[in-house]
Amino acid sequence: MNMNGPTHISRIERFQTCHEIAARLHEVYRDKILAIGVYGSVAKGTDGPFSDIEMFCVLSESNAPVDFSHEWSAGPWKAEVNVCSSDILLKTASTVEGDWPLTHGPFFSPLRLYDPKDFFSILKEAAESPTKEDFRHAINEVLVGEMYEFIGKLRNVSINGPRTYLPYLIMQFAQYGAMLVGLHNQKLFSTGSMVLPEALELPSRPQGFDHLVKMVMSGDLAESTKIISACENFWSGLVSWAVEHDYHMNSQRIPF
Repeated sequence: MNMNGPTHISRIERFQTCHEIAARLHEVYRDKILAIGVYGSVAKGTDGPFSDIEMFCVLSESNAPVDFSHEWSAGPWKAEVNVCSSDILLKTASTVEGDWPLTHGPFFSPLRLYDPKDFFSILKEAAESPTKEDFRHAINEVLVGEMYEFIGKLRNVSINGPRTYLPYLIMQFAQYGAMLVGLHNQKLFSTGSMVLPEALELPSRPQGFDHLVKMVMSGDLAESTKIISACENFWSGLVSWAVEHDYHMNSQRIPF
């Protein structure tokens, strides 16, 4: 048994494994299957020698909706197969949440292994259906649910410690700041490893965002005073950016 994690596998071998998994899905789910597709780096042709496999197995609608994942390691490689009813997948694709720029790419261009009824074209239409107001709502949620909370934690840590928490906090600021920029521009990031550099290429970035992100990417996170300053400057820029674009952090004292 290989206990040392992923090993070097060629793209051809990985794609053959995708077909092997698809064949097994047909044996298990038979005529319930509506479509099977590959997403992630394998679908884009950018997979590296140690990349994992990510797949959709879409089932026809039924009285008992299905939504779960098979995720496993076979030793030298890892795979995840999302098995779900078509209605659930379509609803997910049409929903905008805070991590939309990173999570929704698979809905636009899966690599089709089986799709006799052209379901993946319908999936793409669902992914393209959210309105500007849907994106605005998601941005407001990130501003309050994440960014407002992070600045409170930063200010507590700056007074009470532990300052060892600051590198994690600035990385959170950078990650969710990038999500806000992606949501604002309605742009998807190509992969998790490219979120920060790709966010720097998008327009309408809050003041202070670039400096903070470049600090994170450089790994220069040893000085707590620099981290606090960068986060506070970004927060100030974010507040101004929210006002400029009519996003809302505040509500009435108790909104219910």
